[in-house]
Amino acid sequence: MAKKIIGSLKLQVKAGQANPSPPVGPALGQRGLNIMAFVKEFNAKTADLEPGTPTPVIITYYQDKSFSLELKTPPASFLLKKAAGLAPVGKRNRPKGSAKPGREVAGTVAVAQIRKIAEAKMKDLNANDVEAAMQIILGSAKSCGIEVKG
Repeated sequence: MAKKIIGSLKLQVKAGQANPSPPVGPALGQRGLNIMAFVKEFNAKTADLEPGTPTPVIITYYQDKSFSLELKTPPASFLLKKAAGLAPVGKRNRPKGSAKPGREVAGTVAVAQIRKIAEAKMKDLNANDVEAAMQIILGSAKSCGIEVKG
């Protein structure tokens, strides 16, 4: 007999750096899930990713307090900022896009890089082919203030 699903939870955690502190601990704890089991499983599954990459994860939890993880690809904005080579700024030390997208350019990427990002994110995007996925990524680039050359 299949396990009965109680619910699901979406979190964005840095790859290989999950720990029981907020936001992970409280989100899992209030649902009665084993926090350390999640931390160990998530860190093991994201060991092959670059440490610190924000990784969306969907946690489906069951009546017997067990859970399953579904990892998604990193956000398009993160991949675009990385491809554009934007330097980390601010107190959180993260790359930022343009403060005025459309007027100021934060960085530039090539069409080949857009295609590479679209192919990587294809399974998570609502697109039928790579060309449609590229259009979605181009929209994200525009909203980040990243110019596309080529």
